[in-house]
Amino acid sequence: MKRFWHLPVGGNQKANRQSPSSPEAEDSISLRVLVLGLVILGTVATDIASDTTFSFWAVPVSTVGAIWSYYRRRKANVPIKFCIAIGMLVALGAFFGRFIGEWNDTRLNLAQLLIELQVLHSFDTPRRKDLGYSIVIGLILLGVAATLSQTMAFAPVLLVFLIMALPTLVLDYRSRLGLKPLRKENFTIKNISTANVKVVVVNFSLIIALGLGIFAILPRVPGYQLRSFPVSAPINVDGDFNGRNIVNPGYVRPGRGDGNGNGQGGIGEPGEVDSNFYYGFNSEMNQNLRGEMTPRVVMRVRSQAEGFWRVLAFDQYTGKGWKISRNEDVTTVRRPSWSSRISLDLPDIKTLTREVVQTFNVVADLPNLIPALSYPKAIYFPGPVIAVDQEGGLRSPVSLSDGMTYTVLSEVPYRNRTLLGDAGSDYPDEIEDFYLQIPPALKDKVKAKTQEIIDNYNQERVSRSQDSKSLDSAYEKALYLAQYLKQNYSLPEDPLGLPYLNENDDLVETFLFKQQGGYADHFSTVLTVMLRSIDIPARLVAGFSPGEFNPFTGMYIVKNTDAHAMTEVYFPNYGWFAFDPIPNHPLIPPSIEEDQTFSVLRQFWNWVAGWLPSPITDFLNGLFGTLFIWFFRAIAWFFGLFSKGWLGIFTGLIVSTTIAFFGWFGWVQWKQWLNRRFLKKLPPMERLYQQMLQWTAQNGFGKHPAQTPLEYAQVSYDQHSQETAEVIEEICQAYVSWRYGGSDPNYQQLQSKWQGLQKNRTPSLR
Repeated sequence: MKRFWHLPVGGNQKANRQSPSSPEAEDSISLRVLVLGLVILGTVATDIASDTTFSFWAVPVSTVGAIWSYYRRRKANVPIKFCIAIGMLVALGAFFGRFIGEWNDTRLNLAQLLIELQVLHSFDTPRRKDLGYSIVIGLILLGVAATLSQTMAFAPVLLVFLIMALPTLVLDYRSRLGLKPLRKENFTIKNISTANVKVVVVNFSLIIALGLGIFAILPRVPGYQLRSFPVSAPINVDGDFNGRNIVNPGYVRPGRGDGNGNGQGGIGEPGEVDSNFYYGFNSEMNQNLRGEMTPRVVMRVRSQAEGFWRVLAFDQYTGKGWKISRNEDVTTVRRPSWSSRISLDLPDIKTLTREVVQTFNVVADLPNLIPALSYPKAIYFPGPVIAVDQEGGLRSPVSLSDGMTYTVLSEVPYRNRTLLGDAGSDYPDEIEDFYLQIPPALKDKVKAKTQEIIDNYNQERVSRSQDSKSLDSAYEKALYLAQYLKQNYSLPEDPLGLPYLNENDDLVETFLFKQQGGYADHFSTVLTVMLRSIDIPARLVAGFSPGEFNPFTGMYIVKNTDAHAMTEVYFPNYGWFAFDPIPNHPLIPPSIEEDQTFSVLRQFWNWVAGWLPSPITDFLNGLFGTLFIWFFRAIAWFFGLFSKGWLGIFTGLIVSTTIAFFGWFGWVQWKQWLNRRFLKKLPPMERLYQQMLQWTAQNGFGKHPAQTPLEYAQVSYDQHSQETAEVIEEICQAYVSWRYGGSDPNYQQLQSKWQGLQKNRTPSLR
């Protein structure tokens, strides 16, 4: 009866309607505002990275939902929950509808679904854990934006997100501890410690610097292990595509070309270079043009390896340029209806290769030619069909336009100088028929000049440190001739400085015997013809250099001015390999031979070095280059010990133990140095107190964090001798008086007692 008598009745029923176990609502307005800010930043970051407009409707609706949730945080809100459930089902259905149309890259669709769910969720966030879900959603949106981002515009949003995340986590932690929000009257400028602000700023700066440093030095192992790659939405193509026409917008001018490879100067007539589009991306390359392009970004490329983004090649020299003689002989390849992958046939080459994945994001209009690393074996392309010409170039049914994304899998061969030097000269008939062509009137003159350069190798060799030897292989000849052109012929300072070629002039003859130089692509033309004159098959290849690597986005920024031509040389059984004779270009274009493990670190250094004066850059390159060489040699020697039998293994174990010992010894010394530095910065009384605590801790009786100094002093009588405990108590008493009472203890006397105790006695544990 007593139990029933004390049951709540009347007005007490409302007060007891919520049991003690009911979830407690989150009352902190500051935490709610910061969480909303993180979600908004995640949405804005997605818009910036993917060029969408989710923020225009998601931000205001989320704000309204956050305000509604705060005022309704203690209500059941059953109708709202019912409407939210219906809205989530609708959002899920819309997601699957978009997925069917754009299933190649679902990142943006997933981000949109997450934004829609977060907007609905914002109308029902009464508790702290509900706000925690919103924090996680904001973080996920930021991660999705990071994978979509191609520019540095994402960086400021990331920085602001990190800045806002710090106070959000602090308030969330206070809420978890059950601490009440700070009152306005207590939250004043006077209560904010300058030291605390400095600590936060320093820690935040260290986190940013450490994160960027780890990103820069983190080894880059091959990714893209899944067989689903980024590709834009499918493209509808009207009519039949035969792949014979090349559409270069730079050749489409009123009355001067039809965009099908017959543009201005198509037969070697004088003309001007288009300011936006590279003149070499056409079925004919007219090298009797003058001028230069206006730099602009055309592609952003994410690749497992740096390389030359090959576009097309030419086989027929015309005297003032090049032509694709078999432009009509192309093969069309269609993709299956269930996949965006188009498989391509690879030539039979007998050398080691490596698969390299490249994803191209087009940001400006380009011809209907598809850049890719050499020897593509598959392409994930939005179009239903592509064409492959006889020179290994890929052609699209439509021009590449802003927003197009495609992925290429290339089987890039390793460049083994020894194997290529022994390749011989047994060329197949189809190679000799098309890649040894040279105008008869020019062949003897160029051959004589080329042979003279080779015969005078010992007198005119590039490096005097080389041993005297003859150039007896096609590879060594191509390498030497490319270097010879670099050092003995020059580029004009004025893009319009060289005169046009007359009707009877030949570009190679003018370059070698009259002008002693020419424009960048002229060097490649001359090298190609010189090699053909001595019966080495070669062709001219046009494409883009790797571009400028951005270490923060991990993408290569390719401009239209990165387009140029190089020489490709054929080696029996090993295929085509490029040589670059253009001054200020690397003789061998970047490829997979270089170690890509620390490629981001190397590219980051190249980016930094671009801002430094040349003498400093040369000095640092020499210094770090030497250090890296010795480091890798030492690593190779160490691991090589374990392959030399039992004696090598025993030696390796001794070396490992020695290195471990000195590493441990260095670590101990480093910690002691840091400790001395720490103590040196402390006030004298604080320093003596900390020294006493460290000494007692080393000898088995450390102070527990929960103990006060005076409590510790009393307990010390049970662990130490009477004399030692008295000194400890005296130091603790003096420390408490100085720290909390503002008194000035006799520091010199205390220090003398402590030093005397350390010299004459050792701690005696009872």
